[in-house]
Amino acid sequence: MAQANTPQPPYYAAIFSSTHTGAHEGYAEDTETILELAKEHPGFLGIEAAGDDGLSIAVSYWDSDETIRAFKELAEHLIIQKRGRESYYKSYKMRVARVERDYGFNV
Repeated sequence: MAQANTPQPPYYAAIFSSTHTGAHEGYAEDTETILELAKEHPGFLGIEAAGDDGLSIAVSYWDSDETIRAFKELAEHLIIQKRGRESYYKSYKMRVARVERDYGFNV
């Protein structure tokens, strides 16, 4: 996965970290569905993710806190959240932060 191409700050980051149960049936499909829903949702700026079977972290970027809240409440997203709690995750944590500055370089 490539780095997200975010605009100049400020913008918001929704940071989802999770530990997994090891149950993988349906996980890849649900992850793809969430990504497609996000890409279609107004205010979505991009996503970066990394992890293994133990710990995964996904950071999605949004233009406002309101768009993050609206995405969380989508009916299909709520169904997948429920499946995640019941099957895929031992634990998870969602953190939302306002990005005030960013910087970096490309080779």
